[in-house]
Amino acid sequence: MIRAIIFDMDGCLADTEPIITAASIRGLAEYGVAAKPEDFIPFVGRGDDLFVGGVAEKYGVPYKVEMKERVYEIYLDLVGKDGKPIRGVPELLRKIHDSGALMAVGSSADKVKVEANIACLGVPREWFTAVVDGTMSPKKKPAPDLFLIAARLLGAEPAECAVVEDAVHGIEAARAAGMRAVGVANTLPEAELLSSGADVVRPGTGDVTLADLGLEA
Repeated sequence: MIRAIIFDMDGCLADTEPIITAASIRGLAEYGVAAKPEDFIPFVGRGDDLFVGGVAEKYGVPYKVEMKERVYEIYLDLVGKDGKPIRGVPELLRKIHDSGALMAVGSSADKVKVEANIACLGVPREWFTAVVDGTMSPKKKPAPDLFLIAARLLGAEPAECAVVEDAVHGIEAARAAGMRAVGVANTLPEAELLSSGADVVRPGTGDVTLADLGLEA
């Protein structure tokens, strides 16, 4: 029986993938990297050190953590103005909250970014009993560690958890954790998420039902 829902953040709850990509392009340009939006696709969902650093190194520029820090400075300015929830997210979160299920965030991003994204969702922060960010484990998705930490903080067994994800690495992490995996095709094609092992895939987060999550028959 599912009693806890763990959400990825970027591209799943918050419509922030275009914002972090734009911030990364601007930030990396200051280090001589002329990045393009498509350069970041292989690194989605794997933490921002790799999201920024993988692209820098693709262009032959050694990664420094100050690159990510600069990207975050730009990102926080942009998300404060343009950040918003994915279509239907506030309504879905309310349904889950009203059902009595627990909710958590399990994101590979750093805490400062995760908290900024939660603030743009338009729901009470306390609805999320646990918030797990990428600084809480050295292993990022597709490793299951972030989701297992979330389950432990929620007081739930992995088999009692469902994960909502928009990235292949996130689906793989959920499966590795022994959790139900619900894919949302906000970022990638539905077929790609299904082939990565999702139990069910919906066109967007707002299309997910309580039944998809295992919260009702």
